[in-house]
Amino acid sequence: MKILLQTTIPFAEDDWHTGRFSLLTDELRKDGHDVTARNREPDANGDDPLLARLDESDYEELWLFAVDSGNGLSVNDAAGIIKFREHGGGVLTARDHQDLGSCLLQLGSLGDVNFFHSRHAEPDPERQTEDDRDNPNLSWPNWHSGANGEYQRITITGAPHEVLRSDKSPSGFIEWFPAHPHEGGVGVPGHLPAARVIATGRSSVSNRPFNLAVAIEGEHGAGGPMGHALAVSSFHHFADLNWDVDRGAPSFVTDKPVFQIKTDPARFEIFKDYVRNIAGWLKPVSE
Repeated sequence: MKILLQTTIPFAEDDWHTGRFSLLTDELRKDGHDVTARNREPDANGDDPLLARLDESDYEELWLFAVDSGNGLSVNDAAGIIKFREHGGGVLTARDHQDLGSCLLQLGSLGDVNFFHSRHAEPDPERQTEDDRDNPNLSWPNWHSGANGEYQRITITGAPHEVLRSDKSPSGFIEWFPAHPHEGGVGVPGHLPAARVIATGRSSVSNRPFNLAVAIEGEHGAGGPMGHALAVSSFHHFADLNWDVDRGAPSFVTDKPVFQIKTDPARFEIFKDYVRNIAGWLKPVSE
């Protein structure tokens, strides 16, 4: 597959630029994919020239890391991504706590399955509550699945989705994800029959369940079937920090990491099948 791995911010050394996802990029390339890793490069009109015309490119998949505070996509960028899906291209979106990555709300059904704080909040008011109590400056959604560098056990919902299968696991399925102290919110509004939650986690603080990933497939647009899409609750499932804490993080990340994945890598090797499976599942959809 020809994959565009893209952030929603211009390069800044002390931020979540694409270099913070280098291990993911390497893993996809090892699996034979042609990967372009780039940050947002707005032109004089505020558009990213590649995203705004993504539907005209030869990319087959977009892995979009929404690391902005709400202004990470222009109207034309969003239109280009929606057209890309309408032409069968696959899209993964990854955001994080509170309003981080809320530019995704411009992406049609992919925006609808992402819940934020200031806009398009989780519909259940009982879930509009702080879960990560170590960071009082971060408001909901901020599900505490564990420390950076730690594992979280996942629960598969419904019929096991193909992106969660692994022949390396005794159960045949991926059972552990990298954890993060403040994950965002994803879910399925009632008007989206093509979307479903495929995995949940459980807060290590409150013991409340929360959604980890929503898959969209079988959706139709004006021109026919749209590309598959996967919305995940946190880009930290894929960040270098969470795969290898020795890689470091931007200076504003103050959470104390642990070294569980580093000292017990077997479950992480199984998790890598999630990456491989996503790349296979997001392949372009045709008639």
